[in-house]
Amino acid sequence: MPKKKNLVTQMGIQVHSFYDYRLATLLIQSGIIGKVHTVHAWSPKSWGYNGDEPQGEDPVPDQLDWNLWLGTSKERPYKEGFYHPGNWRKLMDYGCGTLGDMGVHIFDTPYNALNLDVPLTVKNECREPNGFGFPENNTVTYEFPGTEFTTKNLKWVWYDGPGMPPKHEDLVLPGGKTSSENQDKDGSVKDKISLDAGMAGAGELPSQGAMFIGKKGRLLLPHFMQLPQKIVKGKYVDISKEIAEVSEANNLGEPIRNYDSEGPKHYHQFVDACLGKGQTTAPFSYAGRLTETILLGVIAGRFPNKTLHWDTETAKFAEDEANQFLGGDYREF
Repeated sequence: MPKKKNLVTQMGIQVHSFYDYRLATLLIQSGIIGKVHTVHAWSPKSWGYNGDEPQGEDPVPDQLDWNLWLGTSKERPYKEGFYHPGNWRKLMDYGCGTLGDMGVHIFDTPYNALNLDVPLTVKNECREPNGFGFPENNTVTYEFPGTEFTTKNLKWVWYDGPGMPPKHEDLVLPGGKTSSENQDKDGSVKDKISLDAGMAGAGELPSQGAMFIGKKGRLLLPHFMQLPQKIVKGKYVDISKEIAEVSEANNLGEPIRNYDSEGPKHYHQFVDACLGKGQTTAPFSYAGRLTETILLGVIAGRFPNKTLHWDTETAKFAEDEANQFLGGDYREF
């Protein structure tokens, strides 16, 4: 539709335009670790809920139009503190769990750098569904068809929830560290919606991020506002020369460690494109594939530990029981 109508579009994934993420994309595409065969990505946040629907009803605040907020989801009584602030992310009628909330930001750079399409298969290792809240911990494994930047097929593993990512040989850093100190804790709502980058210390695996595994080494990409780091045979490799060359060749400028100044770059790119000055880098033609990929993992959470096969031509699962979740049960009002 945007192409047919000649519309300018841009998905609101602000870090897509940040220095470090643009740099990582260019480094991977330059072949800094060779063809990539595996990606690990993670967040210790837990937008999940394994409980019953709240009982009773509370007065709706004057400033809230509850019926409008419910939108097309089914009617239910308002309950103070249960849905707000932020907790709607945990619930199947309103959010997409941690995978949908953080995955879209953390998936973005590896997905873009490797020029991926939608996956062939997806499996979510999680608890049994309860029909109301998303699982608290998810390990989602995707298999993608290969691209010019990957091996024949690509394995992608996403981890979320307290304690994630688990110990894994691909995630061991020089010095033997595999996790940060706070990853076993489920933070408060305020912590989970904070834009604080939570920078990792030297030799520490960031609390959120991604690791590319290639034929010539690994590239660690913290989320966010930290430079990617190359690791070969258990040792960090100085890539300052490669960073300087890529930055200069692509006019990346200097890294800025301030969200307030970095964040608007993505919006400015959209405005400039609307004015005919350049193009957006996260148009719906890209964002649609990224979103589809993430939501397939969310649906897989309805079928724990079962591999689902996705047909890109028909946009359906081979497992017919999963296709019922491709659409919504919308309320008319």
